[in-house]
Amino acid sequence: MERILLVDDDVELCEILVEYFAAEGFEMETAHDGVRGLERARSSEHALMILDLLLPRLRGLDVLRELRAKSNLPVLILTARGEDVDRILGLELGADDYLPKPFNSRELLARVRAILRRVRPSSDGARIAIGDVTLDPAVRHAWRAGRPLSLTMAEFALLEVFLRHSGEVLSREQLAEQVLGRPLAPFDRSIDVHVSNLRKRLGDAAGAREHIRAIRGEGYVFVWVEPGRE
Repeated sequence: MERILLVDDDVELCEILVEYFAAEGFEMETAHDGVRGLERARSSEHALMILDLLLPRLRGLDVLRELRAKSNLPVLILTARGEDVDRILGLELGADDYLPKPFNSRELLARVRAILRRVRPSSDGARIAIGDVTLDPAVRHAWRAGRPLSLTMAEFALLEVFLRHSGEVLSREQLAEQVLGRPLAPFDRSIDVHVSNLRKRLGDAAGAREHIRAIRGEGYVFVWVEPGRE
């Protein structure tokens, strides 16, 4: 039985979700403030953390920032509806996905299952190497120029999709379905933020080798182009 850590100061909501997730085969532990949530998230006892951003003692964004310094535990953040800035900042700090409050329990369960599917090793265990990037789906490790890449689960899944479709332009909608396991909502910038984070991990910058290129109005393509060789 997979264990989920729910960090939210709404005790009644936590009780409802504990019961709901138990009926779906999950064990859910709860914490009601950021300090306790961070402590439990660091225990390595959970498959995923659901993190509310509005927490006492330590803000959710600070919990995420401190956690990401040492852990790639998958994180789904809960945000107040309309709080686009916090949502984007959460993704930039390494959250795997988000869900605005209020939400339907079934939608939360679907998001959790989609993230956990990404965590599991791929059925196709063959290594993939394009340019200076190598990815091993069997052990969920990736390297650039022989050096390990520290990636969140969403970033790893995104890189795997790009490498398997190297040279193909992939729309944001295609990437959302394959990486997030859901369609994009209107004005949803999740994929753009994950792509931006991945490009930073790969060292894409002005004057450097370019791995991922944005195609205006179409999406993104993994190209791995060296400067002056376009």
